[in-house]
Amino acid sequence: MSDEKLTPLRARIDAIDAQILALLGERAGVAQEVGHIKAETNAPVFRPEREMQVLRNVAERNPGPLADGDVQTIFREIMSACRALEKRVTVAYLGPVGTFSEQAVYQQFGHAVDGMPCASIDEVFRAAEAGTADFGVVPVENSTEGAINRTLDLLLQTPLTISGEVSLPVHHSLMTASGTMAGVERICAHPQALAQCQAWLNQHYPAVARQPVSSNGEAARMAAEDGTVAAIAGEIAGEKHGLQVVSAHIQDDPHNRTRFAVIGRLRTSPSGHDHTSLVLSVANKAGAVYNLLAPLAKHGVSMTRFESRPARMGTWEYYFYVDVEGHSDDERMARALVELKENAAFFKVLGSYPCSL
Repeated sequence: MSDEKLTPLRARIDAIDAQILALLGERAGVAQEVGHIKAETNAPVFRPEREMQVLRNVAERNPGPLADGDVQTIFREIMSACRALEKRVTVAYLGPVGTFSEQAVYQQFGHAVDGMPCASIDEVFRAAEAGTADFGVVPVENSTEGAINRTLDLLLQTPLTISGEVSLPVHHSLMTASGTMAGVERICAHPQALAQCQAWLNQHYPAVARQPVSSNGEAARMAAEDGTVAAIAGEIAGEKHGLQVVSAHIQDDPHNRTRFAVIGRLRTSPSGHDHTSLVLSVANKAGAVYNLLAPLAKHGVSMTRFESRPARMGTWEYYFYVDVEGHSDDERMARALVELKENAAFFKVLGSYPCSL
């Protein structure tokens, strides 16, 4: 009886799938035409502002019952596959495979890209600067542990521009090759991950040594090869290295997120919902920072982030990393930036880019 009811429904699904496939082919053909026009003008293949507009539009038009996020995931992969017909993009990230940085790559670009795992954040910047990679993806800040200082220092020096951001939920799991802690002598993870799980580790495994390593992906690789090692990593890293979960979601903050920046030589146009990142410094005198930031309030520009880093000149001077709402091409923002530059001893626009979903 159930087959009698299911058979016509399956036939309808098959017919709908055929329509979807035909429309995907039609969309891909139009994308190829777009690629030919871009090639004539040497225009960039990846336009994050345009892709973000598409993702926002499909969420607004989504009739259900699929969730907005699921529909956006489908369309992100469609755009990624169509983009690859023009040119397959190479993206450098902090490796090895299985890291949250790799997840951030796919969250931004879809899976039709060539990922390039790098041993350090410095190498990600070098790959993008040298043109070995078209883009790089680097962690900027974590909601629990704050700024990734090495990234901030390299953003100050690089000729690259931020062209996108990714906000990724970070769920840590404790994993071993056996699925138990029997025989484990040390727990390995990136220093940030160890800090994000400190309270949980103190409660459950206070006597087990903790060893910082270059990445959670590296910790997963070590645990796969050595039964005395447990790794803290995302479950994707565990799957890639054949690990089993001892305890899932051990991060102290259940809402833990990491924000990543997409770096490259692309300068994005306004998407309608953007952020702009700046680096500023002022002379060390009373009221200098207040006066520096006054143009933002004057022109109605909202500041969303403010970080300071030592200038490393031995004089107690600092660089200020500031994120504001809007694009540098927006009229209000442009006026505010002119005045900011006049007030600053150092002024650099790191990039304007679409806000993450």
